[in-house]
Amino acid sequence: MSLTAQQWLQQIHTLDLPERVRIMNVCGGHERSITMAGLRTALPSNIELIPGPGCPVCVCPEEDVYDAIQLALNENIILVAFGDMLRVPVNAPKGDIRSLEQARAAGADIRPIASPVEAVKIATEHTERTVVFFAAGFETTTAPVAGMLAAGVPDNMQLLLSARLTWPAVAMLLDSEQAGFDALVAPGHVATIMGPEEWQFVVDKHKLPTAVAGFSPESLLAAIYSTLRQHIEGRPFLDNCYPEVVKPGGNTSARKILDEVMEVTDANWRGVGVIPDSGFQLKGEYAAFDARRHFMLCQDAHRKRAGEMPPGCECARVVLGKIYPNACRLYGSACTPRNPIGPCMVSDEGACRIWWSGGLREPAGHESVNKVHS
Repeated sequence: MSLTAQQWLQQIHTLDLPERVRIMNVCGGHERSITMAGLRTALPSNIELIPGPGCPVCVCPEEDVYDAIQLALNENIILVAFGDMLRVPVNAPKGDIRSLEQARAAGADIRPIASPVEAVKIATEHTERTVVFFAAGFETTTAPVAGMLAAGVPDNMQLLLSARLTWPAVAMLLDSEQAGFDALVAPGHVATIMGPEEWQFVVDKHKLPTAVAGFSPESLLAAIYSTLRQHIEGRPFLDNCYPEVVKPGGNTSARKILDEVMEVTDANWRGVGVIPDSGFQLKGEYAAFDARRHFMLCQDAHRKRAGEMPPGCECARVVLGKIYPNACRLYGSACTPRNPIGPCMVSDEGACRIWWSGGLREPAGHESVNKVHS
């Protein structure tokens, strides 16, 4: 019989833990569950749970958001995007339009959607205009987008794709001189699509305990317990703590469609830089739906701070697990959900937004800035 969250906590508290164990939880959904359930305060104080790079809105290149804004303002199109993307700010001079939300207020036809099905419906209802679907996301979101294209879309639809794979960012961190964590809780929804085997490299190459988790406190605590046991015993392995959904090999149909429609390429992550083999692009016959080709989009070399975070924003360090959200100097003062400066305060999967929603409203003192790596 499965253990309750309270029982898992009791099991964890019985462990003979070292002075400090740092566990990275990759997924923004995991971070939301951890924060809202108060798991950090319930766990022993020597266990640190570090938010990782699993927020697609946070890492979406600034220049992709800028391109979407310019298309919506300057072309006779309907632009559709997942709701969180509308509030992501770009680096623009004061007084200029800095988000899709502001472009919409200025008269651009921009519509928030929740699924690719809605994008197809809008394109079908407005055949006289081009509909550009600004699709940002990780594997879980990208697979339905690929399915949409494979099933066939109206001729008036174009795709501004900004899709990323999750594991290469973790690989980059582990290949760096300071990984900053001792164990990994891997994202259950990504493993559902791609298979848990994608995370085997963490064990094989880096000898770190790894567990795939779902989004309930029970599944997360089971994964935390597993990685702690592995760490104590010095016996790292890949544990699947979400077996009711995550199966060996993942979702073969979704992976087949992804392989048919898209190919993996080097990709830029906002504030981080280019990570090899970390993005998707359309391939073959589907390249005809690429909005970058259709509208001949090219980056403006004269844009200052293009691709970077806004001045003073430390979202990139938060995403990479270098600092906690409230260690950013803007957190809770200049940057709030009502007035987000950086993308981590926009999305429900952004660590800054999650911590704020969880009740932590004040920035940390200067002495806490480097807590993650102290």
